[in-house]
Amino acid sequence: MAVAEPQVGKRELYTYTAPWLVYAMNWSVRPDKPFRLAIGSFVEDFTNKIQVVELHKQRDVFEASAEFDHPYPATKVMWIPDKQAHSPDLLATSGDCLRVWEVSPTGSVSLKAGLSTAKQSEFCAPLTSFDWNEANPDILGTSSIDTTCTIWSLETQKVKTQLIAHDKEVYDIAFRGNSTDMFASVGADGSVRMFDLRALEHSTIVYESAKCVPLLRLSWNKQDTNYIATFAMNSTKVTILDTRYPATPVAELQGHTGTVNSLSWAPHSSCHLCTGGEDKQALIWDISSLPSAVEFPILQYEAELEINQLHWSACQPEWIGAAVGNKLQTLRV
Repeated sequence: MAVAEPQVGKRELYTYTAPWLVYAMNWSVRPDKPFRLAIGSFVEDFTNKIQVVELHKQRDVFEASAEFDHPYPATKVMWIPDKQAHSPDLLATSGDCLRVWEVSPTGSVSLKAGLSTAKQSEFCAPLTSFDWNEANPDILGTSSIDTTCTIWSLETQKVKTQLIAHDKEVYDIAFRGNSTDMFASVGADGSVRMFDLRALEHSTIVYESAKCVPLLRLSWNKQDTNYIATFAMNSTKVTILDTRYPATPVAELQGHTGTVNSLSWAPHSSCHLCTGGEDKQALIWDISSLPSAVEFPILQYEAELEINQLHWSACQPEWIGAAVGNKLQTLRV
């Protein structure tokens, strides 16, 4: 008699409890690993942890399939954006430097590369974030508190270019959609700046916040690369920018009652964005009515604690991951 396959991923909500506060978090994009995420600890100590967490097919629960030490808390963790699974199974983290790890078929993890701009000293200015280029996964870009952005080649493990991107600390960097050359960054000077690697003598200031309040994160719309979302320090609103019309936001999303911590565009829709914050809420917005005002979110989820991180799954667009206290929660939307 044929045995029925277990129904994997049929719940509306999964919760995985980590032994520490979860900060960094990212979904795998490999089609053969659809229910796999990487999470990073936030422990006020030198030794922190990264876990690979996967959905167990028989038990239908998330379990840690690998864990390894990481110096300091990882400011970001990201799987290689290789949707065809042609490349080795790689995972990158940022902190005191950019590290690239390889996950073997048996699940063991080894350090493949440690990328640092430190020349004379063993110390490198801390990295606030990084992004992995989807069009060419050989390219990674980092942002640092030393005002620079650095573009790396993974193959050569050498710097392709480094530039002073802002007047103060740079807090985030993001490549534009399918481009190998265009990227944007935000920083403590309160500006969103756009760069083209083919013409680095010029940059475009897309937006400057009121009173130059630091901008903490930015995210480029996956389907319509004219749009960038960002938010400021200690702000309850998310700003939507149209790069064709710099300086003035096309929308301000004001549904949170606490500070916004994270945002993630839908991978499959140009109109949908998820935001999470200190008010324990994850909100999904529909911006299809632009340029008319977007007044209310279309979906709302309330967590037990503050939402530190959000990420919308690229290979399973009906799932969003959220870092909530010491828990990883995956929500079906």
